[in-house]
Amino acid sequence: MKVEGWLFLGCGLFFGGVDVVYWFTSHDPTGTTALAMAVGMTVLTGFYVLFTGRRLPLRPEDDTQGEIEEGTGELGFFPPKSWWPLFLGLSAAIAALGAALGWWLFLIGMLFTVCSVIGWVYEYYRGNYAH
Repeated sequence: MKVEGWLFLGCGLFFGGVDVVYWFTSHDPTGTTALAMAVGMTVLTGFYVLFTGRRLPLRPEDDTQGEIEEGTGELGFFPPKSWWPLFLGLSAAIAALGAALGWWLFLIGMLFTVCSVIGWVYEYYRGNYAH
């Protein structure tokens, strides 16, 4: 995970340099703030990946002398299908539209959003794909 961490930190360094140049050439506070936030997020992600990588055992792709066979096995759980992201997106759209049109529609959208999040989280506790 060292490569990924240093890649994120390098992006943060690049964004920091671009942010300084952007500020001195444009004097735009909005773009400068957006670039500063990009610097913060990439540095935070890079630090987290490097910090976590030290505590975990080496992965097969981290070994320079590693063989392809070392990466075989189970990679994780991947859901076969889910309708909940669609419902969550529609619910969030209703809530966002409600923020513009009226608080009553926003509250209905938030109710649908909370129900959709609960449905998505507990999707694999019942039905065909329960584990």
